[in-house]
Amino acid sequence: MSVQLKIVDLNTSIVPILGKTSKFIGICIMDHFQTNGIDLSKEQWLVLKYLHEKNGQAQNDLAFITDRSKTSLTRLITTMEKKGLVCRTNCRKDNRVNHIYYTDKGEAMFQKSLPLFTQVIEELINGVSSEEIEQTISVLKKIKENAQNKINEINL
Repeated sequence: MSVQLKIVDLNTSIVPILGKTSKFIGICIMDHFQTNGIDLSKEQWLVLKYLHEKNGQAQNDLAFITDRSKTSLTRLITTMEKKGLVCRTNCRKDNRVNHIYYTDKGEAMFQKSLPLFTQVIEELINGVSSEEIEQTISVLKKIKENAQNKINEINL
């Protein structure tokens, strides 16, 4: 007796739609930035946002709050350093810890890009009610929690 596995319909399943939506949002943000002469990726903008909230964060903390691996964040920070947006300094107490600071250029870039980022988000949620947004956020939080629990089970 063979077991029949149900094949997930990728056109109606929420997970592939989430992935595609996230990708298109990133493209919209990048296009809007490029059209307005801003050389920032969505990921770089996010790092600048967190540094704007608390400048001088530990690199490992930034990796955690941006949901990036340490290696991936290191590459991102290196690229941002080359652009003159951030600088990295060793912690005086522990040389293994790097603190990331945005430069004057990084702060200026963040301030210039913030209204554009806000505009893109407002355009993307046009026609979506507050109730729909709240419900979507609630559902996405549940899916994220399920994914985190699954990752924790695998890593045990």
